[in-house]
Amino acid sequence: MIKLSDRVNSLAESATIAMAQKSRELKAEGKDIISLSLGEPDFNTPDFVKEAAKKAVDENYSKYMPVPGYLDLREAIAAKFKRDNGLDYTADQIVVSTGAKQSLINSILALVNSGDEVIVPAPYWVTYVEQVRMAGGVPIIIETSIDTDFKITPNQLKEAITSKSKLMIFSNPCNPTGSAYSENELAGIAEVVAKTDEFYVISDEIYEHIIFEGKNHSFAKFPGVYDKTITVNGVSKAFAMTGWRVGYIGAPKEIAAACAKLQGQYTSGTGSISQRATKAAVEADPKEIQFMVEAFRKRRDLVLDLLRQIDGLKINVPEGAFYVFPDVTSFFGKSYNGKTIENATDLSLYLLDEAMVATVTGVAFGDPNCIRISYATSEDVLIEAISRIEKALDKLEA
Repeated sequence: MIKLSDRVNSLAESATIAMAQKSRELKAEGKDIISLSLGEPDFNTPDFVKEAAKKAVDENYSKYMPVPGYLDLREAIAAKFKRDNGLDYTADQIVVSTGAKQSLINSILALVNSGDEVIVPAPYWVTYVEQVRMAGGVPIIIETSIDTDFKITPNQLKEAITSKSKLMIFSNPCNPTGSAYSENELAGIAEVVAKTDEFYVISDEIYEHIIFEGKNHSFAKFPGVYDKTITVNGVSKAFAMTGWRVGYIGAPKEIAAACAKLQGQYTSGTGSISQRATKAAVEADPKEIQFMVEAFRKRRDLVLDLLRQIDGLKINVPEGAFYVFPDVTSFFGKSYNGKTIENATDLSLYLLDEAMVATVTGVAFGDPNCIRISYATSEDVLIEAISRIEKALDKLEA
């Protein structure tokens, strides 16, 4: 028997990927599974981005590329930060990576030592906590609820900070809740961060363009936190480029250099053709993708209307991304056909078996009271899926 490392043995599998895999296996068996588990836009990559990739192939972009990314791409990303976020970064503060997930682990490994505490507001994206543990850090979870729109307060952050605190990681808009912090809410959190020595923030802004109420605000723009913030972004969500695998950071020069140093030892530069496509994406006016945002807004409203008709679900109104995160605690303790729902995981599995709809348990996101439903699919599919969910939930009895 092969003895694997403690690091691998202690690592949890991504719940979203696991549920997607289970859905694919059931589909392969001939079952009519509707998957609402993955956070992947159902749109195709815009044509102007694909044309840039084709041109790059013809121009023979097939050699090793600089570890932090092509210079002109990093300059284009810096210009995008200025245009969209009001942030002043230079090219040597940008590192392009193989997806925002790598941008996150680069940043965590660059800052976190064994035993350092990393504050993670819950609900959180499934990977944050596991990456912190991989780095030897200790995740410190700040709990929220649907009643507070799944947002932390400045006072909660202040109380969570100790002498061992090194970092906070959060997403805005949030995966899995779709909640988005307002400018005033972020300003309050930034005030706490600015007053805390040797404490940094990873602001995951991958959903920045998929915002339905007002404008998204970058954390690094607030007084006193620019030099303490790593802004993570990418093109997967807004430009429907999940398979191109490109993410990037804007960060203080020392942190950016550290991330490039790490990346140079395990992947080197991101794929050349993907980088050329990304340059076209970040240079584009965000209005080019507004049709996707409007489609997501319409789907959100549809899903909320349908879910409100199901007795027992408690929902808030997500302001961004493409998820709803209903509280399902009213179904705990209920049973059907010999199966009793004890928690959100049981309910998610019950919906897969009984409704043939794949969702993701909130346990994976640090909230055992909820499940995540992705509406990154067509309206017809959403209507059918929620109809199935409603029928399955109606079968549960106390």
